[in-house]
Amino acid sequence: MRAVLVRTGHFTPIPAGCNPLRRDLASYVSSGVINLDKPSNPSSHEVVAWLKRMLRVERTGHSGTLDPKVTGCLIVCIDRATRLVKSQQGAGKEYVAVLRLHGKLPGGEAQLARALETLTGALFQRPPLISAVKRQLRIRSIYSSKLLEFDNERQLAVFHVSCEAGTYIRTLCVHLGLLLGVGGHMQELRRVRSGAMDEKNGMATLHDVLDAQWIYDNQRDESALRTVISPLESLLTGYKRVVVKDSAVNAVCYGAKLMLPGLLRYESGIDVYEEIVLITTKGEAIAIGIAQMSTVEMSSCDHGVVAKVKRCIMERDLYPRRWGLGPTATTKKQMKESGKLDKYGRTNEATPAAWKKEYKDFNEPLAATSNAQTEGGAIEAAPVKEGHLAKGSELPSKAEMADAPAVPPTNVDVSDDGDKKKKRKHDGETAEEKAERKKAKKEKKEKKEKRKSAAKEDSDSD
Repeated sequence: MRAVLVRTGHFTPIPAGCNPLRRDLASYVSSGVINLDKPSNPSSHEVVAWLKRMLRVERTGHSGTLDPKVTGCLIVCIDRATRLVKSQQGAGKEYVAVLRLHGKLPGGEAQLARALETLTGALFQRPPLISAVKRQLRIRSIYSSKLLEFDNERQLAVFHVSCEAGTYIRTLCVHLGLLLGVGGHMQELRRVRSGAMDEKNGMATLHDVLDAQWIYDNQRDESALRTVISPLESLLTGYKRVVVKDSAVNAVCYGAKLMLPGLLRYESGIDVYEEIVLITTKGEAIAIGIAQMSTVEMSSCDHGVVAKVKRCIMERDLYPRRWGLGPTATTKKQMKESGKLDKYGRTNEATPAAWKKEYKDFNEPLAATSNAQTEGGAIEAAPVKEGHLAKGSELPSKAEMADAPAVPPTNVDVSDDGDKKKKRKHDGETAEEKAERKKAKKEKKEKKEKRKSAAKEDSDSD
């Protein structure tokens, strides 16, 4: 367990939000995850669609596809928790596989154990023929593998493997057979861990979910649903935590960076650019962020950016807004209401001179005063491109523009005769020809509209 360090204990609690386990049932389900024991035969897509229909929710997603015959851990995210699907799909996985060899091993169990140990680390893999992805060569890492059982007479072996997401155990079994010189294939497979969840903690079957929903519908008992569904925060236990003040929560939900004044507590061992989870004082997940400061910098600095938001999890306005309440922002709102500033907060003719002098708008582009001055106080003139106005110069009036002589284009040779003039498509046509052309165009357009309306009527009648 990592130590949680305290930056400050001074903050104003806001009566909003609650402990993830104490949410009302609708919020609990819509921000929950199910550690599902997928049965053999249906595909992962079918299982997720069935759960969506059982729980009557809008969205569901899963943590990584399992082949139809494969069983085991499938994390199903509901509604708001589907924002975490991407992070869980890339998390590590663990499997227990049954390998069938095509012949007896002369070296027995020791030979198979050595071959398993050889096939660890980064391996080249090509997805099998029966797969839903493009069959191109790729590299996947095997972190560890362990032989659990082996029967040389029946030519069967059971082994446990911990690997990177996207590893095909079916391909690994074929490679094992080739390495042993007897050939082999995968007989059976079960996933025992996916990301933060494994088969030992809170796994539920499809029947458990169906029964829990039936109990709630008929007996109004929430306990069964709360047992099979876990809060989304249970997926984020592997991340290092940063506790945010209640007043800064909604700003982060709107995409603001977490600044140092909004930081309350933080875990030890945080490095720059590491993925962290931002949480409230009640334990609710706000967002997954990228740390911009290490633990040492958080403890020693007095200003700066703590983290940038990578994926926001919490809904906006669950906590009240606490920005724009300072003295300058309040004065600016009053001036906008009284007409001394326009609706965008910019100055107008009614703006007091004191405001123009004292207020600095950081959203405005740099003013002309930012031009570099020489030692004598004269402003250096920047070189002006041909055809462009210099900075500060006035536009000519309409009368001046009308009196100005025409400037010929530089790349066209203008001569006295009109041979070089660009010819238009209908130059030289008489008034009668123009009328005929417009009439034909109108008739063509009417025919097109008639065909469209007839096609629409036919489709409606079908």
